[in-house]
Amino acid sequence: MNSRAAKLPTIQTPNHSLTDQLQQIGLRALPEQLDDFLARATKARWSPRQILEQLTLAEITERSRRSLERRLRLSGIKGFKLMADFDWAWPTKIDRDLVERALSLDFLAEARNLVLVGSNGLGKTMIAQNLCHAAVQAGYSVLFRSAPALLEDLHRQTVEGRRRKLRAYGNVGLLCIDEVGYLSFDDKAADLLYEVVNRRYERRPLIITTNRPFKEWGEVFPNASCIVTLLDRLLHHADVTVIEGDSYRVRESELETAARRKKK
Repeated sequence: MNSRAAKLPTIQTPNHSLTDQLQQIGLRALPEQLDDFLARATKARWSPRQILEQLTLAEITERSRRSLERRLRLSGIKGFKLMADFDWAWPTKIDRDLVERALSLDFLAEARNLVLVGSNGLGKTMIAQNLCHAAVQAGYSVLFRSAPALLEDLHRQTVEGRRRKLRAYGNVGLLCIDEVGYLSFDDKAADLLYEVVNRRYERRPLIITTNRPFKEWGEVFPNASCIVTLLDRLLHHADVTVIEGDSYRVRESELETAARRKKK
């Protein structure tokens, strides 16, 4: 009985270097340090399985790093002071327990909103930026926008463009709208803000910072008929903290002025 021996696949000489081949199959971490990796593998006498495990680990680590950098870049979070520098003793009123609990990011999983209310220079934006940064590090997609920038972005779009933007603002893991109340807006802007809040209602968490108490939002959006409904959606599942005191920025300016005078 004749039997035909199975043919082994022919090993072809690659036209490209190993580094090029690794890049072609989407591996980015190893090519830049291939020689060092192979030297470590040889010295440690890694088995083929160990080599694959280390290769996979290096690639996962590199992809996580790139993902973090990309999400930070897209988030719109600018330079900010860390919460370690926050002077809790400066405000005359602040719910520290609520803020520190929020920094644990528990409100994200619960799709709860967080609203920070207070005058200028009391750290509302600083707290919001730290929360957004922590969410990015935890793997969430984040958008940090000032109210004027967000509403202008929506206002200038075409009809189809506005639909796409509203979907993006509605679906991002965490949206922060900073400085609601510093400028007045027309009823069209109020409708757009309501649309954003409504799309996220009971689905995605939202952070709002504002210098105006809620009873004054009618002055921020004069002639808008949706304010009551907007606030109802915003505050239904929300933690609200009111921060009171003098502006920390004014205090810093006064200290800097005093220091310059002493040098003269």
